[in-house]
Order: sequence, then structure tokens, then C-alpha cells
Amino acid sequence: MKKYLLLSFLLAALFLNAQMPSLGLNGVIEIKKENFQLTMTPFGRNIVKVTVLPKGYKKNEQISDAVAIKPIKTSVKIAWDRSAEYTVSWGGVKFAAKGDTFFFGNKRNALVATPLSNGDYNGFKFLLSPDEKIFGAGERALPLDRRGYKLNLYNNPWYGYGIGADNLNFSVPFITSSNNYALLFDNASKSYLDIGKTDLNVLEYGAMSGELNFYIIQANSYADILSSYHQLTGKQPVPPRWALGNFLSRFGYTSEAEVKDIMQKMKTAAIPYDAVIFDLFWFGDSIKGTMGNLDWVNKTAWPDPARMINDFTKDGTKTILITEPFVVNTSSNYEASKPFNAVDSAGKQYILKDFYFGRGGLIDIFRKESRDWFWSKYKPQMNKGVEGWWGDLGEPERHPSDLYHNLSQLGYKRLFKADEVHNMYGHYWTKMLFDKYASEYPEKRLFSLNRSGFAGTQRYGIFPWTGDVSRSWKGLQAQLPVLLGMSMSGVPYVHSDAGGFAGGEKDPELYIRWLQFAQYTPIFRPHGTELTKVDTASTSYPSEPALFEEPYQSMAKQVVLDRYALMPYNYTLAYKQATEGKPLISPLYYYFSKDTNTYNVQDEMMWGENILVAPVLEKGTTERKIFLPAGKWYNIATNKVSESGWITEPITMSAIPVFVKEGSFIPRNNKTIMNTTTYNTSDITITYYPSRQFSTYTLFDDDGNTNKSIEKNLFELITFETDGMSNETSFTIRSNGGKFSGKPNSRKINFKVPGISAKPAAITINNVAVSEKNGSNDSSFNWDEDKKLLTIHFNFNGDTVQLKLQ
Repeated sequence: MKKYLLLSFLLAALFLNAQMPSLGLNGVIEIKKENFQLTMTPFGRNIVKVTVLPKGYKKNEQISDAVAIKPIKTSVKIAWDRSAEYTVSWGGVKFAAKGDTFFFGNKRNALVATPLSNGDYNGFKFLLSPDEKIFGAGERALPLDRRGYKLNLYNNPWYGYGIGADNLNFSVPFITSSNNYALLFDNASKSYLDIGKTDLNVLEYGAMSGELNFYIIQANSYADILSSYHQLTGKQPVPPRWALGNFLSRFGYTSEAEVKDIMQKMKTAAIPYDAVIFDLFWFGDSIKGTMGNLDWVNKTAWPDPARMINDFTKDGTKTILITEPFVVNTSSNYEASKPFNAVDSAGKQYILKDFYFGRGGLIDIFRKESRDWFWSKYKPQMNKGVEGWWGDLGEPERHPSDLYHNLSQLGYKRLFKADEVHNMYGHYWTKMLFDKYASEYPEKRLFSLNRSGFAGTQRYGIFPWTGDVSRSWKGLQAQLPVLLGMSMSGVPYVHSDAGGFAGGEKDPELYIRWLQFAQYTPIFRPHGTELTKVDTASTSYPSEPALFEEPYQSMAKQVVLDRYALMPYNYTLAYKQATEGKPLISPLYYYFSKDTNTYNVQDEMMWGENILVAPVLEKGTTERKIFLPAGKWYNIATNKVSESGWITEPITMSAIPVFVKEGSFIPRNNKTIMNTTTYNTSDITITYYPSRQFSTYTLFDDDGNTNKSIEKNLFELITFETDGMSNETSFTIRSNGGKFSGKPNSRKINFKVPGISAKPAAITINNVAVSEKNGSNDSSFNWDEDKKLLTIHFNFNGDTVQLKLQ
């Protein structure tokens, strides 16, 4: 039975008698009582904001920047019946009340809520139905169904975590329900969600400060819910294409000579990479005491940074630098930073006395002059050729409750305690970079690696990673629930330090399994601790594939090559997020919610809507039990077809199980490239995995660099479509005619169809027969009898192609 959200405020003196609500402008509804005021504001066809202001509540400021749209103008209908019940309708959303009972939807299915006052916290209680599942709330190494847990909504660093870590760096106050609704609590202060921990049937939200509100989203599917959420809070722009390549990254490179030596080893091994990331040793020789320098201070280690970065650029390698919002008192910028730092209750600079990296201050990111000063440290490095930024410790990692921020530029006179704005800090930092890029580099796409943010940060181009995960099997096992929970919380580009970050003994098997999993995540960035040159006591070993011994180096290389080969598919996922709000990764239930088995599958994921990935998460695994949802599935390595249900697959070290849904068109790049500067789609393979059903796929292509290429109409869409396999199968390939710099005049397409029983009797392209021959650039086909694989070669110049098999 379809479920609906029922809202009932049960305070004894509240809503004792039904009364006509007041109708404000543009469909806003207000209900006033002696101790309470309730306001409902429509934001979309299926989105309504509910705001509650208790009498005497003084800290109701709204400092959040989560919501990207304004309320909509809509007509409202109010109907009464004889029992003094009234119903309010904003088109797609209905709200009804009778006495003190309020609900959304057309039927009453007892999700009851009451205003909450619990010590220092105010908020709401909701009654959950018996079989209801609750998902989301950001970064948690917990089961995907978060019912039965109490979750802090407080961005929190956790060094060396594994499975069971319940409160990590990026909390999001957004949850979805199996009863076809979602709630966004748009409040950035220290908060919590008790999802049936105290009482299995009660969902409780409490916030220490800020406006008491929630947005209700109603829809018929998880896809509709997430799309509506992105309508409300924003979609993520298409990243620079190089961001989907391989990164050289570790903690950390200590000199130009060291970096260039590793780059040479990567080239010798012919392992592609697109960028190099510099951790804190670019601005100092030690871990402690240098934070805030934000310049290349060691002229021996870094004799000429501008020349070095220019050399990298000529070689097709992008340079990314780490920054942090802390300035310690032994850094060169400490005195200059004082006017821009957060303060104590008396308005004087707050001195962090127990910060791991040294005594010092925290930049007050909420002040324009502080952001301008911080940005002034970025600009000189941008002028040297730096292409992207890594923002670390942005929770902030050290944020004492007696530290204060100045939000006067948001219209508030009082100082705000750290806990009141904590979750918004990383968001404003990412927004700073986004706004500065838009102003000073309008043609450049932002790459902003940051581990903390809030609801809505995705629209500012954040690429968050999952924090300082343990370099262990427990750390790897923690990544699926963390990534899937974040993706379902509307954060599309979450990823992990592939291989693990903290501690651990060198385990090549773990490294390979992590890379094989990370290949199918938004950002592919092997990264871990390697501090042997500065800290011999640390647990250190490299992250770069070329530094592993055989046979693991070859295995890692194959992962990287496969990552680059799948670039057309991966880049199209970025387009789908930017235009439709679709996730890049998702749990099985997102696409197959009618199958109750999918809710219990915690160790598989979808990469886009066509590829199912089953990571290997245990050491020494020789076989793997896998659940396949409805339909037929093709093993991506062997083309073996499996029906839906539970199967057992043999496991080798060379690959993890990956399956493609029947009816899918999967594009791959045929050319082996060393980075994306030489990438184009002039020679691609499209593999169609047969189905009897209609299917369609649209490939996105642009120059990979131009900012807002979609808005500027500088892109091309190529659509592949079929009614399904039959005695006479027809495929249509067409282009939208889009143009962009570097667009191929013609594309060589290798169209593969695996798993058919026999060679077709005839093949035609636009009614012209295609002959069987090998190695021609003209239209031709090959048939592999042993593999039952058909390959058709033809050129595509943008004109519609009709391909028929008989």
C-alpha cells in the first residue's frame, strides 16, 4: 500500500480546536496558536517547507545556504467538511488537518510528529510505521537502513576508522523513507537524529539552535525523490574531464625530485595519470608548526615551483595543492591572519591551544574580508599554474564550542558559537572557491577536494573523500555503506582514499581489491601514508601503482587502463547528474525498489543504471555470492549471462565481479591514452547487451574543459536505441548535431553484440549491405563463432544511422 506522511502536533494546548488557517501570498499557509506558529511554504510540485516557531524561542536565525531555489507561486485550495476537518492542496501536495492532527497525502498512515523540547535541543518527533526503512543522513559506516541508530549531525574527523564508524566528516540532515517521502532538516547547528534508537517506532530530530524546519518531499520512487532534492538544493556541475582520471597522491611528497622520479616510474610502466596532489610538505618541512604558510618555503626541495608546475602542465599533468583554514603561530602568515580569524566571546582572536598542528587561529570563513584574505593566498599559486585545490580539516577539525563566528554580513548582530555554525563551515569554504572561480576564472571548471560540507554543497563543485580510513580490510568494508549513504544523501562525487590511508601493514591483495572497487567510483585516487623521509616511525608504504611489485603492478595497471577505457560512460554519468540529478553510484534498491531482496544487499552497488559491481571485501576470497535484480545480467569479463536471483561466482585476483544489465549500451574508448589531454571519441566501442525489450542510451561529449558547456550548448549527445532483439533487430544511432572545440568530424564505431546464437544472415546500414571482412575502416563486420560475438565497424559523421540485423 502506498504510504503518506502524517503530521500530528500533540501538545495539549496546541491546535485544541480546528480553525481556518490564514492564507498568505503565493500559497503560503500560516496557523497561529497561543504557544506556537506553523508556516507551510510550497517550493515545488511535491516539496513543502514546514517551519515551526515556539513561543519564546530566540535563536531561530536561518544561516543555512542549502536551498538553491525560491518558493513557488501557486494556487491553494482549502476545503472544509462538516466535522471541521479541512484539506489544503498545492497541486501535487495535500495537507489536511482535523483538530490537532496534520498529515500530508491522501490517506492517513500514522507517521505522527510532535514538537520536541529536550534540554538544549528543539525539534520534532515522528512516528514510524512498523516496516519503514530510513536511509541517508550522510557519511556513516553503518547499514544502509539507519533505523535503530542515533546519529550525530556534526561533521567529525575520525582517524583510522573501519566498519561501525557512525559519525564521520560529512553529515547531511537529509533522509529518505521506504514510504515514498524524504525530509530535509535545513539547520546547520549541532543536531541529532534518533531513528528508532531510543524508541524503535519514533524518529526524533533535535537542534541546539537555528530555525526549526523541515522540507517534505513526496514522490513515487527514490529516483523522483533524489531528483526533487537536487531541484531543491542544486545539482553538481560537470567536472573537468581530467578529474575522472588517475591521480598521483600520498601523504606526502617532500620534493620535486621525488615526485618526478615517481612520475618517471609511472611512465616506464605505461600507467596513465592525470594529476598530482601535494600534501602539506609543499609549504613546510614538517607536519607540525607550518600550517598557514601557504607558499613554497623550502627552496632546496622546491627550487622553482612555477617551472616545475609548467613542466607538469606541458606533460599533461594537473597540479593540485592542499590548504587548511588554520594558521599556526609559527607560520609566516600568522600575524597577517589575525584580523581574519574567529574570536572569543569578547571579540578577541581565539587561540587554539590544543590543536595537533600547533597553537594558532581559525579563519572566520563567514566574513567576506576573511574569505578575500584566504583567497589572496590561492591566487599566487593559480598564477603558477595550479589547476585544483584540496581543502583539508574543513569540519573544522578543531572547533571549540567557546569559539565564535561573525555573521553580521548575513544580517545578524550577535556572535554565533562554533556549534551553531559548525556544519556550514566546509560548505562556505567550498562556496568561496566556487564564487572566486566564477568571478576570476569564468571559463575554468572547479576541482575542489574537500572532506566536509552540508546539504547543497554539491552545487558548488565539491569532491569529498571519506576521510582518514584505516588501511585494512575493515576500512575497505566500511567504504560501501559510507559511499552509498552519501550518494543517497545527495552528494554525488564521494570517494575514498583508494588503498586506505591510516596505519596497516603492506598488503598488496588489499590494495588491488580496493583499486578494483574504486575503479567504479566517481573519483579514482590511490592515496595513503608514506612518511619514511620525515617520520621513520610511521606505518608507511606507497600508493602509486608503479611502486608495487609484480604481479600486483600489472593488476593495478589493468585497473587504471580499464578506468580510462570506460571514460565515455563515466563522463556521461557526470552529465546525467548535472542535468537530471542522477547519482553516479547507488544501492541496488534505488533502481530495483520493488524487489525486497535489494534492501538487504549491503555489499553491491550500481555504477550508473547499467553496471552492477560486487567488490571483493574479504582477504583470500575464492568465490562470491551475488544477488542480481530482475532481468538478465552479463558478466562484463566473460559475457556469460545470468538470470536474476542469487548466484555464486568464482573469484580470481585479476578482477572483481561486474555485471551489465540486459539492454544496456556501454561505450568504451578504444585508444590507450596516458592522460585525458589526448582523449577524444573518434574511435570508440559500443557494446550492446541483448534484450528483447526496448532500450536507449545517450552518450555525452564535449571538450572536457569549457565551463558551463551545457548552458553554452557546446556539447553533443549521441543516442543509441533499439526495440530489442528479434528475428529482425534494428538499431538507430543519431546525434543532436551539437558542436564543440575538438569534436571529431567522424567517429569510428565498433558496435559489439555478445551472446547471440548465430551469425546474422544479413546486416545492413541505411539499407546498404555490410560485408564480412577484417581490419577495414569502412563498414564491415566480424563474427567470432567461439565467443558468439558480433562486431560491426562503421563510421558515424552525425547523420542518423539505421543498423539492421537479420
